[in-house]
Amino acid sequence: MSRSVWKGPFVDPSLIKKVEKMKEQSNKPPIKTWSRKSTIIPEFVGFSFLIHNGKKFIPIKISEEMVGHKLGEFSPTRQFSGHTPADKKAAQTAVAAPTGAAPGAPLKTPGAPGAPVAPTAPKPKEEKSNAKK
Repeated sequence: MSRSVWKGPFVDPSLIKKVEKMKEQSNKPPIKTWSRKSTIIPEFVGFSFLIHNGKKFIPIKISEEMVGHKLGEFSPTRQFSGHTPADKKAAQTAVAAPTGAAPGAPLKTPGAPGAPVAPTAPKPKEEKSNAKK
């Protein structure tokens, strides 16, 4: 559910104070903030922010297109580290498949031309008993 229109956008009061203070200065260092839920308002355009993502601060330069969005949208909290090695191995075997075979098609044995190979079931494991022999 979105915020009521009559309330206006939420901006952390301390963030507004920092921006007002920065307007007076000629040298504008980035504003450090933990308030990811604050909405970007037109007064923020042109300023640099350091937005905390839970681990480190992400530098963001506010532009006109960002107005109306939240600060947290521009500092992702999760980092994609790649797929697992098993996924990579499966992708390599799919690429190394025979050129004439379609993906998912049954394999053919050299002894019987055109005959599909039945899938082999794994051997059932022998159960170990605790009784003495």
